[in-house]
Amino acid sequence: MRRENQSIMSEFFLLGLPIRPEQHGVFFALFLGMYLTTVLGNLLIVLLIRLDSRLHTPMYFFLSHLAFTDVSFSSVTVPKMLVDMHAKYKSIPYAGCISQMYFFIFFTDLDSFLITSMAYDRYVAICHPLHYSTIMREELCALLVAISWILSCASSLSHTLLLSQLSFCAANTISHFFCDLGALLKLSCSDIFLNELVMFTVGVVVITLPFICILVSYGYIGATILKVPSTKGICKALSTCGSHLSVVSLYYGAIFGQYLFPKLSNFTDKDIIVALMYTVVTPMLNPFIYSLRNRDMKEALGKLFSRATFFSQ
Repeated sequence: MRRENQSIMSEFFLLGLPIRPEQHGVFFALFLGMYLTTVLGNLLIVLLIRLDSRLHTPMYFFLSHLAFTDVSFSSVTVPKMLVDMHAKYKSIPYAGCISQMYFFIFFTDLDSFLITSMAYDRYVAICHPLHYSTIMREELCALLVAISWILSCASSLSHTLLLSQLSFCAANTISHFFCDLGALLKLSCSDIFLNELVMFTVGVVVITLPFICILVSYGYIGATILKVPSTKGICKALSTCGSHLSVVSLYYGAIFGQYLFPKLSNFTDKDIIVALMYTVVTPMLNPFIYSLRNRDMKEALGKLFSRATFFSQ
């Protein structure tokens, strides 16, 4: 957006969720409960991994970063959505809208890269168990996380800079509950061909390529599991990967149609439902799917509660 357009378009209006006014109270309580569960569950994961030395392994290192990302990801949109459910004017300043879009894209991409790093960790653990400690060194884990942050920042910054060059002539009502990039592009009266091209190209880099890497990793994992002679070994390998596969399915299932094919996403209500899935539901389920079903996490949780009970007496 050029300087003169910024003075004209000082704020946007969010239509919010497509629900009737009399249902606001019920949905407010529902989404507030889900958001609090997301925050508390994921922060508990981070705390357990920090406190328990048995969890200081590459898998839990990536998991702690994923948990922190899920809290941040959900916090970018859900608090504003909850406030707007009881607000008469659902407005958001221009700067706030652009910032929300930037951080939403940033944490979306960061989730993708972290999930991919976790898939690589599982690949090494199952396909090369004897060399696991040698390959998954602390330096490599830190490097993978650093690269994830850098690529995510570059992706969100490219979209933000391109969006800042667009003109918004008169329309300033966003048919969404947050400042979604696709919804903002629909409001522009400028040529958005370059924006959509970058949207598709970057989407391939930060979503499709990581997804392909995950599929390749699990292809090798599946081939290795089939060579295991004992049923117990197969079950152990499958239990190790099952939670991660659930997270992958939830994340990528909602993302693909939403951002790689913006031209096909013409149904606003469908877009909102899909967005709710990966901004509210998936971050809430991750602690239960990936961590609290894990025996090491349960033991660490029991140890923490025992310690808290001891000090409270």
